[in-house]
Amino acid sequence: MQPRVRRRILIISVTIAVVLAVVYGFMPKPVPVDIVPVNRAAMRVTVDEEGKTRVKDRFVVSASVSGYLRRVELEVGDSIAKGQIIAELEPLRSTVLDPRSRAEALAELSAAQAALEAAKEKARSADAAAAYAKKNHERQKTLYAAGYTAKAELDRAETDAKRTEAERLSADAAAAAARADVERARSVLGHSAAEGIADRGHVVAIRSPVSGRLLKLHQESEGVVTAGASLIDIGDPRNLEVKVEVLSADAVNILPGSTVFFERWGGEEPLTGRVRTVEPQAFTKVSSLGVEEQRVLVIADITSVPEEWKRLGDGYRVEASFVIWEGENVLQVPASALFRKGEGWAVFVVSNSRAQTRLVTVGHRNGLIAEIISGLGEQDRVIAHPDDRVRDGVRVRKRSSGA
Repeated sequence: MQPRVRRRILIISVTIAVVLAVVYGFMPKPVPVDIVPVNRAAMRVTVDEEGKTRVKDRFVVSASVSGYLRRVELEVGDSIAKGQIIAELEPLRSTVLDPRSRAEALAELSAAQAALEAAKEKARSADAAAAYAKKNHERQKTLYAAGYTAKAELDRAETDAKRTEAERLSADAAAAAARADVERARSVLGHSAAEGIADRGHVVAIRSPVSGRLLKLHQESEGVVTAGASLIDIGDPRNLEVKVEVLSADAVNILPGSTVFFERWGGEEPLTGRVRTVEPQAFTKVSSLGVEEQRVLVIADITSVPEEWKRLGDGYRVEASFVIWEGENVLQVPASALFRKGEGWAVFVVSNSRAQTRLVTVGHRNGLIAEIISGLGEQDRVIAHPDDRVRDGVRVRKRSSGA
């Protein structure tokens, strides 16, 4: 073959290869996607929220009167019997006298002592006058009986005796009042906190109303407490319930008696429970994002064997999943395969390595899985997480696990 012919064949071959390469480069490549099959399996729709355990019957023991609390020797977790003394209240301490108050108290004590001496002297004088009047009355009675005095003199002597006796009793009472004033003035000085003289013998014993365990010490060290102040919480940690705050929109779907599962409580297997109460009144709570939410308190009992959750205590965190619907043989797809199509839902079905849009009717959803009522069959395969490159008729290929 002549060199000219060979050169021409080479140029034509190179030109064809370049054209084919350009055409291949501009040809649309299959879009890598996640392809999942449509299957039937059990499905459960739940409302998931965080909750806390709490003792069902919690008794908060408070101070019955204001006083000085002695140090509580009990520790959290100690067993307590009904009627056991759990705290003691002493009388309140007196205040410390400042120099001016002390001087005034000393002056009042001196004045009270002087008044007492004066009252004593008056009592002696009244006692002497009463004794003289009594003797004079006796003498007048004798003279009147012998006929040596008039009846008027006898009456006058009797009146004087009664008057002086009343004055004597009044003087004795005034002396007693003066003694009380002296004691009162001395008590101001003697019961000052600086003297260290306090009546600690009279205490108020606070007893446990029930048997149980000590759950919380509101105040352990000694100090002044007011009437009604909380001191100790008592309850039975083996008798627990779970309180969960759920959104009001979810609470309407939770019924008393519904099944609930408690997960991430610290054990290997979830615990089962049953809803006991859905409180009828909601309350406003601000979320961590600063949004006001209407929440409802749901109370549930733990129905698992107590030996399985004996490590749980009061105030422990759990994750509660309230079952509001479940089915055994449900046609389902991942919720990530759904997208809006007009007013309804649609999915991309893979057929002959191409994506095809198909309208579906969706039933229950739980955030991860959606129930398909119509539009798909068990033999179909759908695209999960379709991106903007996936359109009707686009060629697709299954994404490799390492991609």
